[in-house]
Amino acid sequence: MAKVPVMQAVVDILKSEGVDIAYGCPGAAILPLYQAMERDGGIEHLIVRHEEGATHMADGWSRTTGGVGVAIGTSGPAGTNMITGLYTAHADSVPILCITGQAASSKLHQEAFQAVDIVEIAKPVTKWAVQVKEAAQAPWIFREAFRVARSGRPGPVLIDLPIDVQKQEIEWDPSIDAPLPIAPVEPHGPRVERALDMLLEAERPLLLAGGGVILADASPELVELAELLQIPVQATLMGKGAIDEDHPLYAGMTGIQTSQRYGNASFLEADLVLALGARFGDRHTGQLDVYRGERRFIHVDVEPTQIGKVFGPDLGIVSDTRLFLRALIDAARARGVSGSPGAWVERVRSLKVSLTRREDFDDVPIKAPRVYKEINEFYGRDTYFVTAIGLYQIWGGQHQKAPKPRHYQVCGQAGPLGWEIPAAIGVKTALRRAEPDAEVVGIVGDYGFQFLVEELAVAAQYDVPFVLIMINNEYLGLIRMAEDHGGYGMSYQVDIHYDEHGTDNVKIMEAYGCSGRRVLEPGGIRPALEWARKEADRTSRPVLVEIMIDRESDTANGVRIDRMREYEPVP
Repeated sequence: MAKVPVMQAVVDILKSEGVDIAYGCPGAAILPLYQAMERDGGIEHLIVRHEEGATHMADGWSRTTGGVGVAIGTSGPAGTNMITGLYTAHADSVPILCITGQAASSKLHQEAFQAVDIVEIAKPVTKWAVQVKEAAQAPWIFREAFRVARSGRPGPVLIDLPIDVQKQEIEWDPSIDAPLPIAPVEPHGPRVERALDMLLEAERPLLLAGGGVILADASPELVELAELLQIPVQATLMGKGAIDEDHPLYAGMTGIQTSQRYGNASFLEADLVLALGARFGDRHTGQLDVYRGERRFIHVDVEPTQIGKVFGPDLGIVSDTRLFLRALIDAARARGVSGSPGAWVERVRSLKVSLTRREDFDDVPIKAPRVYKEINEFYGRDTYFVTAIGLYQIWGGQHQKAPKPRHYQVCGQAGPLGWEIPAAIGVKTALRRAEPDAEVVGIVGDYGFQFLVEELAVAAQYDVPFVLIMINNEYLGLIRMAEDHGGYGMSYQVDIHYDEHGTDNVKIMEAYGCSGRRVLEPGGIRPALEWARKEADRTSRPVLVEIMIDRESDTANGVRIDRMREYEPVP
């Protein structure tokens, strides 16, 4: 075989693994890789303004495509800046690959410039972190990285490349190379049959769609099973979009934050829950003894160590979610089993109609639920949304509809402020070929907006259009609520208001060559959204709609799902 620069082999592997774009920031310790990318020309590259932004872009790309997103940085602080993005991807089971440059191997023990043991730093927030010590290992380490990132419970991998290793040549022939196989995690037949027995025995069963349903692309099977057996379906925050929320069997969300009144009520009346790729996060369960009650649980997860982590289920099944659902459907059809809408389905539907939260506010200042009412009515089913952490995440979970999988992207467990702008760039660039006209909308808070606001420059430079809807209360709203209602009895260092309206976010947009508009009354929301859509299309850049809301609004919350604190009567 011919000898080629080892970084050329790496580029060949990236392309064969489905990577068509990378997000990164070049530096001296990673230039051999960039040189190989330039010579090859097959991978688009966006230069970021902060390496954390690169990881969130790769994250958004991955959540949209199901592939492995790639972020690149140099040595030292580039890698440490990536840790938040690695943690975010690890927490939400998102497969991304971070590639870092490193000082020369001979200098690692001498405190050389920007030499840090990024592998040890990254290990707690990755599935695998590794340094390439020999050039001949690089192709196999990269192949294994993609296999690890995709297999089982997906997640992030970091590969560290010393500069001297990058400069070497190896024997390489891409024509005889291919991705490593990934073994499917299939369910054990007797456990599938037992699960079916338990579902048929239950009087009031629920299907609970977690993020694993989205990751496994199992939404069609989820809906097929629900319709076959006529079982109501709930979603966790990470499973939002697994079933159309207007589907007659959709039963809402249970939780102490992102939930519906009817969702909690339906869950509390259920006698069996089939949890699919759900991790029983504390914001979903609330107080565990209430959540568990007397009901039985079946827990299906591709990762064995997830089962029993929060509580022991009545039946645990290790399986890819889609393969389990397919097996369960086949088992039901083999038995000739089907269902019809009975008393339980009708009960859930009646709760869905009667236990709602009001959205039709005409108040000034604007109330946040009205914003989500306008969003639901204005945007079509094919719109892609990204949103992060704060009161607006909770309002979104309570009020925003998500009709399709992979169209509602939310960082659920880690909750990093600033995620939305880079994630939206990742989502939009992922859609450039398959859905070039797809609308991407980021819903942001006024505080988190400024954490990675510099990534607006990336979107402007590379013509990446999307709309940002800012819900601005000029507070650290979620923390203000926690201080006020969490037993602290204070409102300390959470007010970021100054002058008339605080930071001029429209001018910030304009400073990056983008556009923005502020909305003060509810009647102005729809015209502003219409303007933003046209302006994003006209400029091919991000556009902001800043909506000033009631400064001290609260969301429904609590510590147990049967005693939620509500601030508005049932409409």
